[in-house]
Amino acid sequence: MPRASSRKTPTSSSSAAPDLYRSATGKAANKELERVDQLFYSYANSSSGVIDPEGIEGLCSDLEVDHTDVRVLMLAWKMQAERQGYFTLEEWRKGLKVLHADTLVKLKKALLELEREVKRQSSFLEFYTFSFQYCLTEENQKSIDIESICELLNLVLGPEFRAQVDLFVQYLKTQTDYKVLNMDQWTGFYRFCNEISFPDMSNYDEELAWPFILDNFVEWVKAKRN
Repeated sequence: MPRASSRKTPTSSSSAAPDLYRSATGKAANKELERVDQLFYSYANSSSGVIDPEGIEGLCSDLEVDHTDVRVLMLAWKMQAERQGYFTLEEWRKGLKVLHADTLVKLKKALLELEREVKRQSSFLEFYTFSFQYCLTEENQKSIDIESICELLNLVLGPEFRAQVDLFVQYLKTQTDYKVLNMDQWTGFYRFCNEISFPDMSNYDEELAWPFILDNFVEWVKAKRN
């Protein structure tokens, strides 16, 4: 006669363990989302339901950063904010989830990590591109006025390429051919900073696919030195 199987059938407690884990994880996630939302509404305008410029100033004050600090732009980048000076609840949730921050204390620490992340070249190009798009405040706008571009260059690119930015800003403020810059010119200057030896610019070849404004800039620099 065949022997009866000695295997034990799973107990109800062992089969329930994954369900308990999922339940605990879900509750923790809900609590975290509640804290994220609570933080959002502490700065949001009660009428519009979004964090407006006044709310952002309040947030910056609590984070102990100036509202013109580049880290505020980095925060907007992580939220993928679409409208300059405003954060929606959806954008806020998205950004704070990526930053693993559900309290003001954690958000302060996250800003320090964010600075280090942006310094990596792969991250910086994405941030640099976003910073231009974020300043397109009008519908169908494709370019940014020279004065604003100069401020943005100083804020975003100045810390890494101070000499190049200072000279390019000087050129932009003295030339009369361009009243605005577009995305191609914006990203072209970043490529220029990374690829062209400075200050001699000996490896600059105007036959390559550089925006015309950079050809003019290099000519201006050479004429200025002579």
